[in-house]
Amino acid sequence: MYTTFMFATGIENSIPTINNGRTRIDQMEKCGHYKHWETDFDLLADLDIQVLRYGPPLHKTFLGPGRYDWSFADMTFGELGRRNIIPIVDLCHFGVPDWIGNFQNPDFPILFAAYAEDFAKRFEWVQLYTPINEMFICATFSAAYGWWNEQLQSDQAFVTALKHIVKANVLAMERILKVRPDALFIQSESSEYFHAENPAAIKPAEIMNARRFLSLDLNYGRRVDSEMYEFLMDNGMTRDEYHFFLSRSSLRHHCIMGNDYYVTNEHRVAADGSSRSAGDVFGYDEITRQYYDRYRLPVMHTETNLMEGPTGEEAVNWLWKQWANVLRVRNTGVPIVGFTWYSLTDQMDWDVALREENNRVAPVGLYDLDRNIRPVGRRYKQLIHDWCNVLPAQSVCLTVPVVWPHEHEEKSVRRRQDSLREMRRKESREDDEPAATTQEVRR
Repeated sequence: MYTTFMFATGIENSIPTINNGRTRIDQMEKCGHYKHWETDFDLLADLDIQVLRYGPPLHKTFLGPGRYDWSFADMTFGELGRRNIIPIVDLCHFGVPDWIGNFQNPDFPILFAAYAEDFAKRFEWVQLYTPINEMFICATFSAAYGWWNEQLQSDQAFVTALKHIVKANVLAMERILKVRPDALFIQSESSEYFHAENPAAIKPAEIMNARRFLSLDLNYGRRVDSEMYEFLMDNGMTRDEYHFFLSRSSLRHHCIMGNDYYVTNEHRVAADGSSRSAGDVFGYDEITRQYYDRYRLPVMHTETNLMEGPTGEEAVNWLWKQWANVLRVRNTGVPIVGFTWYSLTDQMDWDVALREENNRVAPVGLYDLDRNIRPVGRRYKQLIHDWCNVLPAQSVCLTVPVVWPHEHEEKSVRRRQDSLREMRRKESREDDEPAATTQEVRR
C-alpha cells in the first residue's frame, strides 16, 4: 500500500478558450486521445509507467449544476482501474464549460467543488488529485496577459481569477475528503523565478518573485508577504476572503507540492517590468528548494519536457538534466516523491502557449501523435528501469501512503479510511463548538 517514488507521465486535458470565447483549444481532441485512448494506455505498459496525470474533459463532462455526462470517464477510468494504474486526477486544466463562462464568475468555486465531490463519489477508488492545474499560470494567462478565457489584462482581473481559482481548489479538497478521507492532493504549480537584468530592474523583479507564491500561499493557508497583502486588498480581495484561506491551513497535511519546471520558467526582468525567457539559470534544484523552504511539504516534479530538435537528443539531454536535479534535491534532504515527463504524446500549439489555433505539432512527448516512441521515450523507460529499485533502498522511511486501485476494497484500507473519516468528523465538531468563556476557562 506504500510507494517510495512515483515515475509518471500525463495526458493533458487542457480546454482554454480563445477568440473571446468562440474557440476552445481541446488538447485531448487535437492529440487524438478521444480516438486512441486504449492505445495510449497500452503505451504506459510499454514504458513500465504505473502513475498517470489524467482527468476527464471538464467541458464535456460537467453539463450544468448536478448534471453530468460520465460516459467517457466511465470508460477510461474503468480501464485505468482494471489495469491497476494510479491516476493523479486533473479535474480542471486551464478552462471551464461555456455555461460557467470564465474565472471571473464568483459562482465557479461552489460549482466546481460540487463537481469534484460527485466525481469522487462515482470513482471512489481514486485517491490522488490535482483539483486545479497550475492555478498561478491559469490566472496569469487568463486575466493578466489576456491570452485565454476572460482575456483580461489588469491586476483587478488577475486577483479576481486567482481568488476564485484557489477557493475552488480548496473547497474541492474539502469535498473530496468527505468521500475519500485518505485522499492526497498533488498540486501541480509552475515554479518560477525572475532575475533582475540590471539594478533598475531589482524592484520589479522582487515584486514578481513575491507574486509567484500567491496561489500556493492562499492554497496552503500561509500569510502572504505585506506587499502582496496590500496588492490583494487594493485589487478586490476582501478581508473575509483572505481569512477564508487562512482558516483552511489544515488541508496542507493532505498535500504534496507539485513543482513544474520548463526552460521557460526563469525570466529576465527589465527596468520597465517587462520580461523575457532567461533559460535554465538556477534550474529545478535551486528553485524547488526555494518553494520547499517556504512550505515545508513533500515535493513531486510534476511537469517537464523539451521539444525534440534536429539531432533528436535535445529532449534526451533535458531529461538527464532534470533527473540530475531531482537527485540533487533529494540528496540535499528535500522529500521528493516523484518525477513526471509531460506528456505521453506530443502536444499541439504548445509553442504559442495555446493562445493561437495553428494546429502545429510540438514534439515534446514520449511518443509522437502516430504513437511511435521518441528517443526520449526510450531513455525514460531505461531511466525507470535503472532507478526503480535503487531509490526505495536509499529511503526506507520516505513512503507515500498510496492505495493501488486493486487494493481499494481490502479490509485494511477500509479500516484506515474509516479511522480517518472519524478523525475528520471529530475535528469538524471541535471547529464548530463555540469558544469557552473567560469564566469557564478560569474554572
